[in-house]
Amino acid sequence: MVPELTQSGLERLAEEVGARLKARGELLVTAESCTGGWVGQCLTAIAGSSTWYDGGFITYSNTAKTQFLGVPESTLRRHGAVSEATARAMAQGALARSSAGWSLAITGIAGPGGGSPRKPVGTVCFAWARQEGGCVAETCHFEGDREAVRLQAVGHALRGIRDRLPR
Repeated sequence: MVPELTQSGLERLAEEVGARLKARGELLVTAESCTGGWVGQCLTAIAGSSTWYDGGFITYSNTAKTQFLGVPESTLRRHGAVSEATARAMAQGALARSSAGWSLAITGIAGPGGGSPRKPVGTVCFAWARQEGGCVAETCHFEGDREAVRLQAVGHALRGIRDRLPR
């Protein structure tokens, strides 16, 4: 197993994210669907994280994505909940509804059901955005059971925000 893909490995990644945010005096907000708050759990496991983690939204249903993050219903109809367009809207919506300067969003199909030939189980879309402008999204395809897909998604999201934060 990749060292980062353990709970302690995820928390080490979260510590790196926190150190970079703290050094910049900035906050992070999260918007999670298939990971159900796991990123937020990793971040808040770090003592003092309230100085750099603003909070998180767990928006599992399409209704919650629309209601709490402002994801347009037209985006969900046109692209689906598991899409880069939806991940971008989630990341931007979280920024708009928080005091944070950075956000990350995750939406995907962890399984065991819910996949399709076009979007199989293990398809996860991510977005990282900043208040100053700019939003990057990408799609990954992870292997394994539900827990493995979610674990890989949390690790990828944390590495993604860490790598986007200037040192």
